[in-house]
Amino acid sequence: MRHQQLFPAILAGVIGGFGMFFAAQAFAQETSVVDHVDCRELETLPAPTSALEWFERSLWANNCYIFEARAVRIGYDGVRSLSLSHDVQDGVQREEITFLDGPPVAVERSGRIGRLKAADVTDDSVSPFDIIDHLDEYYRLQLGEPERIANRRTLRIDIDPLDSLRFGHRLWVDTDTGLPLKQVLVDETGRAIETFQLTELVNPRLYQGELVMDIPRVPPADDWRIGWLPKGFLPQAVETNSPRHDEDVVHRLFSDGLSTLSLFVEPLDDAPFLSPGMHRLGISHAAVRHRDLGGQRRQVVVMGELPPRVLLRVADTLQWKGDDQAQVEPRADEKIVRAD
Repeated sequence: MRHQQLFPAILAGVIGGFGMFFAAQAFAQETSVVDHVDCRELETLPAPTSALEWFERSLWANNCYIFEARAVRIGYDGVRSLSLSHDVQDGVQREEITFLDGPPVAVERSGRIGRLKAADVTDDSVSPFDIIDHLDEYYRLQLGEPERIANRRTLRIDIDPLDSLRFGHRLWVDTDTGLPLKQVLVDETGRAIETFQLTELVNPRLYQGELVMDIPRVPPADDWRIGWLPKGFLPQAVETNSPRHDEDVVHRLFSDGLSTLSLFVEPLDDAPFLSPGMHRLGISHAAVRHRDLGGQRRQVVVMGELPPRVLLRVADTLQWKGDDQAQVEPRADEKIVRAD
């Protein structure tokens, strides 16, 4: 990933804290339709009683409610305010996020409900959001005490990983609509990495129709394979091509339903590249390696909201098909460099 191509990754780190608020939305751009989610079912669903049921309700609400809001984001770089909106037109969702202070950043995206599992993975889930059954295998969900957020009554959901290979979450869900009003990302020690909180929720209303779901697809074949991933991370069959990337830049995504890992692989040439080691991109980290793969010197970048040692191990164990499978041992003393 060359320096001029780094902006999309930095932007992903800056807005990465919104991931929970827009969970289960991969915004794929395929035109074929397989099935739908009927938002009107929310009016007849029984009231949630467990943490997992409340989390599923938040996924329904996040996709099915039309709303405008103001929010604050508190991270390593300070406090920033923003406005956001979620709309649905003809079953297709549209989001807008605009930062109201600091460097001007505005994000617009539209699409349909994504799927965690690809077409070649058997899925017996009874929920339209296949993250639900998957999530319970790798995180422990517990309900906390009621609290008031943005002048609305909420319930807190504590989402703690069952291993030390991913971060935890604290989620406050509006008991009236099911919309998530606050999220805190916490590291392995329980320290808050980022807080994202709505300060005002304006006119939330349920979309009276069906949402389009993405079609199941098979991840693309590559000349390399992942030597190691934390359990539960699945390849995402989503469009990763971008006009910002050269044709020889390979970009792949992996997710456990809450955390996402991005992998970039490209040949090294005379252009400026990132220095090997750990870089900070917003609340995300990026592990950078320069390795001999497939008979060529290549740059491997692995980034995500995960412990740095996890990203390093993924980068160090990437294997090119046909190469000697000897692996580079991860180094635990990597210096973290902030990417400005």
